[in-house]
Amino acid sequence: MQLISKHLIMNNFRIIVIGILTLLLTSCEQKISKTNSLSDTMDGILTRFYSEFTPEELNNVTPEFILTNIHPEERKAFASKYWYFDVNVPVIVSVMRHEGQKMMPFWIEEAGFKKTDLKVTNEEYTYEVWRKEFPAGKVELGISGFENHRTPYFVSVGKADKSDAEELKITNIFPTSQDQQPMEKGSHVYTCWTLEVQEFPEELKGDILLSSYRGRPRESHIIGALRQTEFPSSTKPDQIALTWSGDTKTSIDIQWRTSTSVKSSFVKYWKEGTTDTTTVASSVKELYDRSIYNESRVNRHTVQISGLEPGTSYQYLVEAEGNHSKIKTFSTANEDDKFSFIWFGDTHHSKQWANLLQQAEAKHPEVAFYSIAGDLVDSGLYRDEWDDIFGFTGDVFSRKPLMPVPGNHDNQDGLGNQLYYDLLSYPTNGPEGIDKECTYSFVYKNALFLMIDATQELDSITPWIEEQLKASNATWKFAMFHFPPYNWEEPYFDIQEKWCPIFDKYHVDMVMSGHIHYYMRSKPMFNGEVVESFNNGTAYVISTGLPSNHNEMTDEPYAAVRDTKSQYYQKIDIDGGRFKFSCVNGEGVEIDSFEINKEI
Repeated sequence: MQLISKHLIMNNFRIIVIGILTLLLTSCEQKISKTNSLSDTMDGILTRFYSEFTPEELNNVTPEFILTNIHPEERKAFASKYWYFDVNVPVIVSVMRHEGQKMMPFWIEEAGFKKTDLKVTNEEYTYEVWRKEFPAGKVELGISGFENHRTPYFVSVGKADKSDAEELKITNIFPTSQDQQPMEKGSHVYTCWTLEVQEFPEELKGDILLSSYRGRPRESHIIGALRQTEFPSSTKPDQIALTWSGDTKTSIDIQWRTSTSVKSSFVKYWKEGTTDTTTVASSVKELYDRSIYNESRVNRHTVQISGLEPGTSYQYLVEAEGNHSKIKTFSTANEDDKFSFIWFGDTHHSKQWANLLQQAEAKHPEVAFYSIAGDLVDSGLYRDEWDDIFGFTGDVFSRKPLMPVPGNHDNQDGLGNQLYYDLLSYPTNGPEGIDKECTYSFVYKNALFLMIDATQELDSITPWIEEQLKASNATWKFAMFHFPPYNWEEPYFDIQEKWCPIFDKYHVDMVMSGHIHYYMRSKPMFNGEVVESFNNGTAYVISTGLPSNHNEMTDEPYAAVRDTKSQYYQKIDIDGGRFKFSCVNGEGVEIDSFEINKEI
């Protein structure tokens, strides 16, 4: 009887769950039919798939599996809501599909496109051309595929009757950020990549080229997309991290994570050695990553505290609806000019880097803050990789602020840095016209730090760099950005041309970069040449927080020290007009050091 009773209870529970899921799915289907948007379609499909199939089944899906298990309205959205626009005259639309894409987009033949013998090339890839004639009106195109093929198709549009004198106009385009270029040699195939049209057939002359961007396949990415976070949230606050968005002497920002069931939380802080507390409620933002099957949504909380006393140690805790963190500490900058900080090159959410961070913190508990020169994760769009950073590094960043810059992996495939902005709070004093917080400056004691997102357009940042340096009376000036202007593998001549002369003009002491996974510290550089002293030249340093192993490298005549067989952190000590630099490898051995004395 007891066994039968348990069975009945479980069966009733199953019926209730199925009923709830049915209501949810009905609501989802109604939403799809109303909006028909690709984003809503993906949300509905993955929500349903997570309830109907195991992770193992979803990790082995095929295009046939997907098409068999989606609804007609969802299939229609996949076939028509990826790319659409209006034309004022009859046109021929040409879809340039990369020959290396193994899976054919399911809709292209169904929609009436015909494969031709025509080819289009850029510096690296060859594309086959599929064509179809459309009357004046709306043109609707489907997804690039269900896999994340990072060279998606692009499009050209030409008048069906080239003798028609009326000018072709393409309007009401989705995506709204679409570039329109003439189909000619040198036009960009992707908006976020330097690849250009090299060869194209006579039939496409006079067409308007609609370039794509590499991240677009993620909009319909199902095959191989399923991910799991190793560090799911709970009602207890975690991922507690300190940053600055204001004055380092009188402010601090604190951010943390909870599950979405927690709608409000707060920080309670007090001066160390006292009991008089202040409570500040957080702002809350939900973060959504549809491909994390075990936790797609979490809440991120942020508090910005100002009015603190300089040179003061504070204690604090985070409380979320009855659950609170351990008591933690932070300190504001004092009035003297003595401090140290540690920075890393690429970290890529690596546990090996996190171990190196822990070693550095144990050896140098006096450091004021940490920096990372970009590529914090492999893909900035994947929240589980950011979970790794906080999970692997423990409580280091809950005691010392983290002040990084984005790299190309954080702003990947032209899709932006949104998770970076959502997770961490930084100054909004960057250049006009680019994303807030991606490029910013801050002052710590007698040092100015220019934290630059080099994945943005250089020209949009260049005037700001000069404005910041011209207005500064700091003794020490540092610039951090991901791409190193001087390196053996891929010198960035555009940065050398646009930014390095400004660094020379205002004597930036050190430029800190990553991207090329090795260690290099230059000799003093001025006007692209080696000079005698760091008092009139800049040190360009490249590093990596990941183990590196370059066996063959070309010569770098400007290099003072190079190392390729380890991972590294760099510690800088400032004492008034004195500066000491050291680089330590993963074995704890100092492999490089030098000093600058401006007091002589």
